[in-house]
Amino acid sequence: QVQLVESGGGLVQAGGSLRLSCAASGRTLSSYAVGWFRQAPGNEREFVVTISRTGIRTHYADSVKDRFTISRDNAKNTVYLQMNSMKPEDTAIYYCAAAGQYGTSGTPRIRWGEYELWGRGTQVTVSS
Repeated sequence: QVQLVESGGGLVQAGGSLRLSCAASGRTLSSYAVGWFRQAPGNEREFVVTISRTGIRTHYADSVKDRFTISRDNAKNTVYLQMNSMKPEDTAIYYCAAAGQYGTSGTPRIRWGEYELWGRGTQVTVSS
């Protein structure tokens, strides 16, 4: 059973950067596509980005496109989320999640219910 642990969250000023990590233990993360989701207070959990098992395919939410970059190092069993040009509306708890497949028929998984494993999240706060 894979366990996912997020790290790297914190407080940053608007326009700043943070890099989140999602580390896996118990099984190799290379067997899974990995997604990042976020949830702000009073809001539903929303999709941010996902990456395929090999890292070749990625899909971003429009709200973070061109600002966030997902990557993975399967040798280190870790997926990263580089967040640049951050905005106050990026404030949320960020969760990583793993799924056995990136998607079906070329459509990536963007619903949290499509993911099988979840971390506990890391808080990201962007001040204005």
